[in-house]
Amino acid sequence: MSSEPTAFITLDRGGASVAVALVGRLDRRWRLLGSLAAPAAVADDVILRGLAARFQESDPELADVLGVREDEIELLPQLRARSVPPVTMAVLAGSDRSLAVLEDVAARTGWRTVSASAESHDPGAMTELCLARDVSALLVGAGEPPAADERGALDELAALAGAVAVRRRELTVVLAGAIAGHRAHFPTVDGRRSDVVAAPAPTAGDPPGSELHDILERLRDTPADSRTAIVRAAATVARVLDRRIEVLEIGFDGGLRAMISPDPGGGAPRIQAVASAEAALVPPDIDDTVVERISSWSTAPIDRYRMTDRLRELRTAPWSDAAGDGARLRLAAARAALARLAELTQDLGSLPPPDLTIVAGGAFAVAPGPAVVLAVADVIRRSGATQLAADHARVLGPLGTINDDEEALSILWDLVDDVLAPLGGVIIPAGLRSGRPAGKVVVHGPIGDAERDLAAGQVEHIPLAPGEHAVAAFEFRDGARLGGRGRSVVVEVAGGVAGLLVDLRDVPLRLPDRAERRRDALAGWQRATWAETES
Repeated sequence: MSSEPTAFITLDRGGASVAVALVGRLDRRWRLLGSLAAPAAVADDVILRGLAARFQESDPELADVLGVREDEIELLPQLRARSVPPVTMAVLAGSDRSLAVLEDVAARTGWRTVSASAESHDPGAMTELCLARDVSALLVGAGEPPAADERGALDELAALAGAVAVRRRELTVVLAGAIAGHRAHFPTVDGRRSDVVAAPAPTAGDPPGSELHDILERLRDTPADSRTAIVRAAATVARVLDRRIEVLEIGFDGGLRAMISPDPGGGAPRIQAVASAEAALVPPDIDDTVVERISSWSTAPIDRYRMTDRLRELRTAPWSDAAGDGARLRLAAARAALARLAELTQDLGSLPPPDLTIVAGGAFAVAPGPAVVLAVADVIRRSGATQLAADHARVLGPLGTINDDEEALSILWDLVDDVLAPLGGVIIPAGLRSGRPAGKVVVHGPIGDAERDLAAGQVEHIPLAPGEHAVAAFEFRDGARLGGRGRSVVVEVAGGVAGLLVDLRDVPLRLPDRAERRRDALAGWQRATWAETES
């Protein structure tokens, strides 16, 4: 896309919904003029015409100047991104220990995995696993050199994988580590050799597993994939703002976590990104573990069987029952998905807190901003301060498909304030003594000072409007970790729809074991974030 048009369309098609936005050029600057979302079943032309009709109705004169007409909206330039449903990879190893390492690497690349090892499965079961219709790739791995517990199974695994590859010529086979030397088991059939990729061992690289991770990620990558595009757009935002950025995206079929650090010398930002099918809002296979994880974040007293039914309904019809208790159920599912993503990305969680955290994905679309801020603070717990913003119109994915980096930089330079809605600031001190007064904080804002007494285990919500900047001065009674450890700490903060959240709960968060007490604790923290009271 060039910068010559006066308007263009972004379209982000996800697994559950589709979002479109209209961007126009006003006074030599790109501005976000409108957006609309609908269930994924709605056709592109229908939602585009709906957006154009609303814009024409709201500002007919501007619509005429920009050439936005309902019957011609599809003629405008379009940037499109699409959330590609995860494809399944079968993972085989000689031992359960080696299989766990392979699964960990594969789970961080966006593949949905099914797995087996020679230690706990017989050859028939492993063959049946590989021949399943939904399996489109096969990963067979071993250490380099192979460990004693897997060495004896390498020939058997290679022969099995070779037989599967002969039977299923379309299957991509990845041989990682020592088993890559057994390619003789993959003969040429009808003048064609099986699609076999030799890869490093699952522990190779810095950090361990990164070399195999890159190969599996490239095999899965598809043009205009929304998660890949979001990372590219966020990297451009990091250049625009010169800030460290974390992206947290939870969608219908998977999730994304990325940490992006700008280069002080003006070069390409450093990107660490993990996409995972395990971070889906509701996984396709709703087993007891999935139900238990989501129930642990729910404030409603729902028994396991009813929760299972509701999650199946949410998986089947994700746009139904999107208000009231349905919105709270979605937020509980989003917390559980975010928790699964955090478990997979502990290396990113150990990094210092980012300057800006961007929340993206349809999972958070039906919850109020303050509830989204609290949900992120519940799960992504590290001492420090960050500002939260939302990709409310879902334009980062489409903008990330722009191939020209300088053009993308020019457009996002104009649009960054429009596309990122400020949710609020979050400050999490650590090392407080439970059950004791923690001290006080004075927030010096543009319209006066706000002082609050602090108590360990509590959450304080301090009003601070979007666009307002302030200084929070803490005086801790016994000291706390906030950047460094001390009693007097000063933090610069910015506001949002949720204001400033000072979170004095444990790091990591510890919830009561008993279901009733856990629900009461969650409901108490959430009560201030919803317009209506908890039922």
